[in-house]
Amino acid sequence: MNPFAWADSVDVAMTVCDRDGIILYMNEKAMATFAADGGRALIGKNLMDCHPESARRKIGRIMESRQANSYTIEKQGLKKLIHQAPWYENGELGGLVELSIVLPAGMPHFIRR
Repeated sequence: MNPFAWADSVDVAMTVCDRDGIILYMNEKAMATFAADGGRALIGKNLMDCHPESARRKIGRIMESRQANSYTIEKQGLKKLIHQAPWYENGELGGLVELSIVLPAGMPHFIRR
């Protein structure tokens, strides 16, 4: 049984790497998102090889500080929320997970009290 099977039905691109940057898992949405870069063939590769130096430094800081990094981008007319966060196994840093979520145009924003 695949413990990540549920992740393929989520409309969020999910990529998981180990602490050395080796891609361990990509859900179907992530493989489609990165199809031009290799898609499924990226599993087992180092994600540092797919990023410019500035992004590699940022990834290194996330791993070192154990602090999440979130930002928005616009690509091909779609606004996306990117959330990168460390993940842990038995209390030890396991690596990094990246979620890429397409934000709907005109998405409501609420301030809760």
